[in-house]
Amino acid sequence: MDAEGRRKAMLERVRHAGSAEVGWLAEEFAVSRETVRRDLNVLEGHGLVRRKHGGVHPVARTGLEAASTFGTPCHTPEKSRIAAAAAELLGGARTVFIDEGFTPYLIAEALPHDRPLTVVTASLAVVGALATRRQTTVLLLGGQVRPGAMATADHRAVHMLSGFVIDLAYLGAHGISRTYGLTAHDLAAGEVKAQAIRVARRRVFAGVHTKFGASSFCRFGEVGDLETIVTGTGLPCAEAHRYHLMGPKVIQV
Repeated sequence: MDAEGRRKAMLERVRHAGSAEVGWLAEEFAVSRETVRRDLNVLEGHGLVRRKHGGVHPVARTGLEAASTFGTPCHTPEKSRIAAAAAELLGGARTVFIDEGFTPYLIAEALPHDRPLTVVTASLAVVGALATRRQTTVLLLGGQVRPGAMATADHRAVHMLSGFVIDLAYLGAHGISRTYGLTAHDLAAGEVKAQAIRVARRRVFAGVHTKFGASSFCRFGEVGDLETIVTGTGLPCAEAHRYHLMGPKVIQV
């Protein structure tokens, strides 16, 4: 059995049992504990399981189904680090916008469970990640669902968002460029992102180093609109400093 097949089988065992210990999984699959830990790290990075106290628990089915809409994301360890660092910027925010995309989904997963939050999102994956949390109120923006992204985006989503005042917006993008700012593939999605920038007091962009210097069709924001950029260490320090000179603080993890 190759690594991918083993991870799929491991996920099924964990889901069937409801939880599992590292030692038990090592015996079941005749591999070392270190191999099990690596496999569980991959599954956790995809939002499929949650590690706790030497064992593992499956993510609630709604979150699992939502996470599967992302396919097999690239740079998962980097995105997980970025998401954790972005979630730490929550501060005193009580109302939060979370964008569509895999990194924003991971941010949603990383938000604290033990305090009241209202989360506004167009992403069905984010809804799946947060719907069972007792102290989190989730508002899904209305509109037509875009099947490829599993997110709502049209004039109804923009209109609903225009009626809110958001403490903190976590934004993703196809690319971020010092020349073209923040850009998206899709016009409708870009309009939702632009509205989130308009209604949010604080704005954080979270994205892997490969997003930098890239651009796409729809421009929805400027680098100077952002309070903070959170990215990985793959972005050269000199380039990170150039973005910092445009206004936002740049955090690399």
